[in-house]
Amino acid sequence: MQLGAFASAFRTPDLRRKLLFVLGIIALFRIGSVVPTPGVDYKAVQTCLSQVQDNPILGLVNLFSGGALLQLSIFALGIMPYITASIIMQLLTVVIPRLEALKDEGQSGNSTITQYTRYLTIGLSILQSTSIITIARTPGRLLPGCNQQLIPDQSIFLLIVMVFTLTAGTSLIMWLAELITDKGVGNGMSVLIFTSIIATFPGQLINIYRSNGAFTFLMTLAIGIVTIMGVVFVEQAQRRVPVQYAKRMVGRKQYGGTSTYIPLKVNMAGVVPVIFASSLLYIPTLAVNLSGSTAPWAQWIATNLSKGENWVYMLLYGALIIFFTYFYVAITFNPKETADNFKNYGGFIPGIRAGSPTEDYLQYVISRLTAPGSVYLAIIAIIPLIAFGVLGVGNRFLFGGTSLLIMVGVGLDTVKQIESQLQQRSYEGFLR
Repeated sequence: MQLGAFASAFRTPDLRRKLLFVLGIIALFRIGSVVPTPGVDYKAVQTCLSQVQDNPILGLVNLFSGGALLQLSIFALGIMPYITASIIMQLLTVVIPRLEALKDEGQSGNSTITQYTRYLTIGLSILQSTSIITIARTPGRLLPGCNQQLIPDQSIFLLIVMVFTLTAGTSLIMWLAELITDKGVGNGMSVLIFTSIIATFPGQLINIYRSNGAFTFLMTLAIGIVTIMGVVFVEQAQRRVPVQYAKRMVGRKQYGGTSTYIPLKVNMAGVVPVIFASSLLYIPTLAVNLSGSTAPWAQWIATNLSKGENWVYMLLYGALIIFFTYFYVAITFNPKETADNFKNYGGFIPGIRAGSPTEDYLQYVISRLTAPGSVYLAIIAIIPLIAFGVLGVGNRFLFGGTSLLIMVGVGLDTVKQIESQLQQRSYEGFLR
């Protein structure tokens, strides 16, 4: 990332207002992450957090809430229900013809899909808040190893108020994210996720230094920096498929005759496969904790799927990431639709005939890119688990695949948007 872009942005009045607006919302978001939910014993929560070092349970949701989940604050659910709803709607758009038709309508159709996403977010928030409160009611289940009573008063009315509060907190976060997208810089949902991840790092690093010493602390930083460098390198990598547009006359004006390219990224799926895989592996652990079962199957899940350092977890995690990468790329990139668009606008790939041959060629290129892209995602997600398991850091440091991919992706995207808006106001960049 270029610090000069931020310096130039703060010297531009319009961009400065947008950046300050985003910073103000981030501050409000972080304040809500520490305000306790009504009915929660705040002192008991802080006592448990000081006693419990490793907490694999609900780790993914806690990551996206910036640590607010384990504190049972009003923003405990974070942006996770909104992410899940967005992914579900994106998948349903491919499956349900009505939603696909809405997507093709343009801005009005996308507005309707966005409204459906909001409704689904509320429904998921009610389900997740009910599950979390159910777990927190029993001492030692939300924070294993601590038997403090986190919710002293368990009357039905208070529990309903808690569910309503957590759901309202997610609704507020969803609104704040949309405000950032409309009036600020960058994608609001991504910016808030980025903020949540970054907010947990200082405390985790301090815990590593105090618990494991300076050497482990430095090695952890070194692994994180090397992994970030690899992520930046691959995230910027792309295959440029050349496209030539034929000349055509419309009246007295000539159109076409230009050359361009389609930038196909090595990692076209982004962080979605990692989120899918993490969420799917999280479901068995959640089921065990909700049921409180001590059956053999529950013990196997607790042993093999509750901690990332276990080899069974790593194998399943990597296999699911590869599967979901192919799955997500297949539903988000349609070679046939792209080939038809080329044909309709007089475009063609040099050396490839228009129509079906172009579709086959694009499918071939996508398959060749998805293979290394899926393996890359699996490696990025698993290597930190192995390294931090060897170092004995465990779950105190979530410098894993999900957090790294989100941090790098959001950082690069935000800087590109800032530079793009700067270029709209000044053409200095083209004169260098």
